[in-house]
Amino acid sequence: MADDTADDDLLLELLNTTPVADGTQVDELADPEAGRRWLRAHGGSGTAQELRHLLEARDALQRVVRGDGQPADLQKLLAGVARTPRVAPHGIDWVLEAPSDRVPAVRAVTAWGVLQESRPGRLRPCANDECRLFLLDRSKANTARWCSMAACGNRMKARRHHRRARAAAAG
Repeated sequence: MADDTADDDLLLELLNTTPVADGTQVDELADPEAGRRWLRAHGGSGTAQELRHLLEARDALQRVVRGDGQPADLQKLLAGVARTPRVAPHGIDWVLEAPSDRVPAVRAVTAWGVLQESRPGRLRPCANDECRLFLLDRSKANTARWCSMAACGNRMKARRHHRRARAAAAG
C-alpha cells in the first residue's frame, strides 16, 4: 500500500476539488478530461469507471467530514477490499487488494480511516463558512482553523476586527 503521508495528501487534495471561486462552488473533476488528469497525477489510470468511483468516494467523504453523513456511508466503497501483510526486508508491508478501478477511491477512504484512528479531529472543514475546503491540522497544538491563513484566516480575522471596530464606534 502507498505510504500514509501520500494517502493523506491524496485524501486532502481530493476533498479540496470542490472549492468556491467568486462565490460559486466549482467541481474541478466535473470535466472528464480534468478528472482523468487528476487521477493520473495521483497514481490512477484515469478510466471513466475509476473517476466515477473516485467522485462517489469524494462526495461521501466530504459529507462525513462535514458531519452531514455517517461513517457507515463509506462501507459500500470498501466492499471486496482487503489489505494483506507481506514480509519485507524492513518489516511488514500492507498490500491493498481492490478492483483496479476502485484503488484511488479506496486509498482515499482508507486514508480517512487511518486519520480517524491515528489523529482524530485533525481532518476538518475550514472554519470560514463561505469556504468549502478542508484542512489537515498537522500542528502540535491542533488549533488550525482555516484551510489557509493567507486567505481564509486573514479574511476571517479582518471581519472580526471590523465588527469590533463598528461595535466600539456605535457604543
